Amino acid sequence: MEVPHVIGSTHTTPEELISQTTELVSLPDIYVRIKAVIYDPDSTMTDVANVLSHDPAICARMLQVANSAFFGAPSKVETIKAAVRLLGTEQVHNLVLAATITKSFSNIPDNLISMEDFWINSVRCGLLARLLAEQCNAADSERFFVGSLLHDMGHLIMYQTVPDESQEALILARQNNRPLYMVERDVIGCDYGQVGSQLMQSWNFPENWVHAVRYQNEPAAAQNFSFDASIMHLSVRLKDMDIATGAAALDLTGIDPLAWEITGISADMVEPILTAADEQLGSAVEAFFPEYRQYS
Repeated sequence: MEVPHVIGSTHTTPEELISQTTELVSLPDIYVRIKAVIYDPDSTMTDVANVLSHDPAICARMLQVANSAFFGAPSKVETIKAAVRLLGTEQVHNLVLAATITKSFSNIPDNLISMEDFWINSVRCGLLARLLAEQCNAADSERFFVGSLLHDMGHLIMYQTVPDESQEALILARQNNRPLYMVERDVIGCDYGQVGSQLMQSWNFPENWVHAVRYQNEPAAAQNFSFDASIMHLSVRLKDMDIATGAAALDLTGIDPLAWEITGISADMVEPILTAADEQLGSAVEAFFPEYRQYS
């Protein structure tokens, strides 16, 4: 199919888009300090609690999360040290990451995107990735949750730096029934996965996240990280599907056949995985994005 000429189309690189959003390239200091202490083999949970205690807003959020239905504490959690003990350092890392990133992107105009819908869909994608990874008996399934939670970060950068071109790409993709990432490459010069991957790289995020986000639409191209990219690919494709319509009505044609092959996931596993994700969604949104807790 011939690609329609787009007036004002650009040939922008991911690096150029990231450089236009310098305030986003560096994560807030609280996340940097938490990450450092969590990955220090000599640190303790007390050390983690001490770092958190220097940020009242994060402390309040940790306590709110620890007392949420998602974690099911047997009794009320009243201290930050008790919250860290209940949640564990990995969940603390993930929650601080979610809180700081949400704040970083809080200034995107509502006319471009509903941030509430964006984060709810992202949580569903993360839950699906974790469930898919568990189905594959993958080690450390939590890392798949966070990676897929952040799979669409590139669009947040693009909505801020090239909003007109991003909207044009979306319209053309719908009109021509073409994958959005392909149209973005034609109109903008790069796609949201490439931009999100570049952002993650600038933040020194784990290499498996960087590659999975970049190749989420073409998982086999991720080479050594093709499993991670395939899990993300499946979770991204499944997140917009409604199990209420019944398994027979699910359209799986947009899924790369290689993703099924690489993961060993089969189509008959999709319905129970979607059901499990939806059962967890309300409490997960309340835990990670309490500002949207009315959703649950």
